Amino acid sequence: MVDYLSSLGIIRIIMNRRNFIEKTGAIGASAIFSNQMVNMLIKSNYKMGYQLYSIRDAMAKDPVATLKALKKMGYHDFETYGYDPSEDTFYGYKSAEFMKVLEDLELTATSGHYGFASYLNKSDDDMKWFVDKCIKGAKALDMRYITWPWISDEQRTLDNYKLMASKLNGIGEQINKAGLSFAYHNHGFEFIDHDGDTCYDIIIRETDPSLVKLQLDMYWLRHSSNISIKELIKRQPGRFTMWHIKDMDKVSRDYTELGNGSIDYINELPDPKESGLEFYYLEQGGNYAHNSTRSAADSASYFKQHLSKLI
Repeated sequence: MVDYLSSLGIIRIIMNRRNFIEKTGAIGASAIFSNQMVNMLIKSNYKMGYQLYSIRDAMAKDPVATLKALKKMGYHDFETYGYDPSEDTFYGYKSAEFMKVLEDLELTATSGHYGFASYLNKSDDDMKWFVDKCIKGAKALDMRYITWPWISDEQRTLDNYKLMASKLNGIGEQINKAGLSFAYHNHGFEFIDHDGDTCYDIIIRETDPSLVKLQLDMYWLRHSSNISIKELIKRQPGRFTMWHIKDMDKVSRDYTELGNGSIDYINELPDPKESGLEFYYLEQGGNYAHNSTRSAADSASYFKQHLSKLI
């Protein structure tokens, strides 16, 4: 029912519900289009997602039990990591087998982090082989996105990012032709100033927005830059199609559970429409207060109570 109403433009009607009530004189309309109903409809556009790297120790031991536990916490969508292109496996399962695991649990995986960095300085043919493998794995899981997540320390130079920009465009074209989308995920090193220029400036300036979307890691932006989350999105509205939401410890500035840290997401979360948001994933790469499973649960609880209504 929600999907049907949305397809008729119900969100636009809701945003103007006061005018609607006045024109129709419908006494019960205010109840039908209450704030609670608005929030329900808006939230239905997104599943609560989790980046599985956050709980990698549990995934290594028992992927199925871990996914079941995450589902009970309220997570229904995931971003994978660690795909093996030679074996076509996720977490020790052939990609088709892992898809069956997700289907049986009524879960989805909409994006994956793939190991592009080791192919940055290899031949174009080697990169094309790797991208083809990523496409095969992503399609098997019915993913929407293949994401470039990381480069190694020695690769983090302006010259390398100028080289990368061309490669990212080529990869994006190859992936788009396969019916999928491609995105680049930031850390903090992209925002280091190099005489007035940054690696992230190069990504934004020299990659094609139609081929290379941006996955915004909000923690790393706040950790390593004076640019606000909303300000960055205004530079490329509609291009930040995925978010990573994680908090920053008030003392160590390491990762921490949502609500325990220094990032005021209640005020800093941007407008999903302006961002172009399609999927978001909560994440905590380490520094767990207790363990990775408890941290996933605590972040889910905080998100549902304080942030879900903002997305």
